[in-house]
Amino acid sequence: MSSPNSNNPSHSGSADGAAPHQALAAAILATINEAVKDGQLSPEVSHSPALTTITLERPKNRDHGDYATSIALALAKVANKSPRDIAEIVKSGLTGNSAIEKVEIAGPGFINVTLAKTSQGAVVSKILSDGETFGRVKVLEGKKINLEFISANPTGPLHLGHTRWAAVGDALASVLAAGGATVTREFYINDRGTQMDLFGASLRAAARGEARPEDGYQGDYINDLAALIIAQHPEYKDMSEENGIPAFREAGYALQLQQQKDVLKTFGTHFDVWFSERSLHSGDALSKALATLKSQGHVYETEGATWLRTTDFGDDKDRVLVKSGGELTYFSSDTAYYLDKRRRGFDICIYMLGADHHGYVGRLKATAACAGDDPEYNIHVLIGQLVKIMEGGQELKLSKRAGTIITLEELVEKVGVDAARYTLIRYPVDTPMVLDIDLLKKRTNDNPVFYVQYAHARICAVLRNADELGLKYGLDQYKPELLSHERERELLGGLAEFPRIIATAAELRQPHRIARYIEELATLYHGFYNDCRVLPMGDEKSSELHQSRATLCAATKQVIKNGLSLLGVSAPERM
Repeated sequence: MSSPNSNNPSHSGSADGAAPHQALAAAILATINEAVKDGQLSPEVSHSPALTTITLERPKNRDHGDYATSIALALAKVANKSPRDIAEIVKSGLTGNSAIEKVEIAGPGFINVTLAKTSQGAVVSKILSDGETFGRVKVLEGKKINLEFISANPTGPLHLGHTRWAAVGDALASVLAAGGATVTREFYINDRGTQMDLFGASLRAAARGEARPEDGYQGDYINDLAALIIAQHPEYKDMSEENGIPAFREAGYALQLQQQKDVLKTFGTHFDVWFSERSLHSGDALSKALATLKSQGHVYETEGATWLRTTDFGDDKDRVLVKSGGELTYFSSDTAYYLDKRRRGFDICIYMLGADHHGYVGRLKATAACAGDDPEYNIHVLIGQLVKIMEGGQELKLSKRAGTIITLEELVEKVGVDAARYTLIRYPVDTPMVLDIDLLKKRTNDNPVFYVQYAHARICAVLRNADELGLKYGLDQYKPELLSHERERELLGGLAEFPRIIATAAELRQPHRIARYIEELATLYHGFYNDCRVLPMGDEKSSELHQSRATLCAATKQVIKNGLSLLGVSAPERM
């Protein structure tokens, strides 16, 4: 498997299916291997890392062909030949391939390939045959991944930062699964510690009409929860502080956690595991973790406290696991939690953390290293940046319920689930973003989610009209050799890119690539629709070209739908 941080734009060698770029990559590799066998290239070439994945790119200038590769430049040093000489060998080997129309060498040794019409058009048959599974690849096959995201305290409603992770995390899980991995979505419930007692004290004070603790929880939602608790347990109101705080804490915990689950369900985000921090302390997870770390030789004791020597692996300071008084630290919970994941059989543990958690990255990776794991492989941390929400030209900061920042519920009420999810996903998580409420309400091409959904609905309308005209389309009516218009070739090329985009998004943990891809695909479709008439006009009889173009429409509809599905966004048939 390529490294999670690999930036390979092709992934042709590991993707499944029969997309044109994959077939071309295989043909280039076979040509090079044959050249080594024949003595045209040195045997050392066979062991070059450049052959692991033949990198193919889509040229911006379509005069340069359908695909371009720099493989000749990558092999020049090990082959002890000029890149152009290697390119000539590859060109010669590809000559006569029925799937290839033309091979040209450009510059110092770039190879530009134009596919034959039938080869380029074969992707449509693949799409229609695979249906909802088209685009799925095997770059992460055999990998068991734990994806932990949101992990909010069960002490309040989910806010805008949580909302970004709710969208991105769910989409990332889908993309990783499409990349071939077995994925478990996990929510870590921070249901232990001082914040829980403050939550209980805040609820008790609200129920009794008393001032809440200065460092307690504010917002109207506390009053709402307190009222619900009193309605169910009126006796809690008159309990002593010693008994009342735990009673309100546990009742509020149950209600607030359920509210979070309900909101996430409405938002289309689901979890396979809700992991309670308390379970780490009630079971043997902590003792097992400590034993594992001791066995690796990185645990020591000083002044009565137990420490983990994380500085051995780049952390800025060693971390306390157990205080001198025997009290376990938050770090001990984090450590035990990571090792618990590994004991559950996960190869890769992905953490999605907020912008204020940069300091966690080093210590988490150091923890993995102290446990004997590879911190660059077994653990991966994504840090999400802040989201600013604008409406009417003003930044919104206050929440009616939470009293501080906008909640997930409030955002959905303003723009709907699809617009919220799509917009939050389409930006890289490591960049701050501005969410413009007014823009997301517009039914114009300026609104990215409308633009993509409209493309899907437009295709559905075309196909409905085709059905009304009795125009047949599908695999039996498809003649790829008839699709010779430049807009048709551009659209076919765009469709063929989908497996590569999924592979890249999965390996780099970047679901925003899916959103940007389907936006580009929508643009390609609109260009095709404007320049290539799909349906016969007036008394015109339907032709094989009409049928083939309608079939191309059906394939495009499927890919847009597949892309939206990975993002958890609907694909409407009418708008």
